[in-house]
Amino acid sequence: MSAVRPGTPGATRICPHCKTKILDSATVCPSCRHHLRFDPDAVESAKQRSVPLRVEGTIKPPPGDNALEYSVVLTIRNDEGVEIDRQVMGVGALFAGEERSFTLEVEAVEVKGYRAGRGRGRH
Repeated sequence: MSAVRPGTPGATRICPHCKTKILDSATVCPSCRHHLRFDPDAVESAKQRSVPLRVEGTIKPPPGDNALEYSVVLTIRNDEGVEIDRQVMGVGALFAGEERSFTLEVEAVEVKGYRAGRGRGRH
């Protein structure tokens, strides 16, 4: 769980469906996409979400009979370059004629009002 108090920006909890760490404010889990609680303002909340970063790419093995092994690693750093989190998201191998596509998206929503105050932790 998070060192940040529930209700403050950056506070986290565990999704009861897939056990992924998610934001406490999430009404839908970004991993398994299960609904977590009723949100009468869901349409308005969805309009406020943005994707300030989206990267897509595709890899293919080099020509020939060799395989290409890959590891998808996600690293998050703060404004000082200090590593906050690092996770291996997936691994695999590609053989001749195969390819894999990858998409990284950072979804964001602005927190306003009393909830926008900085909590105990800095993320």
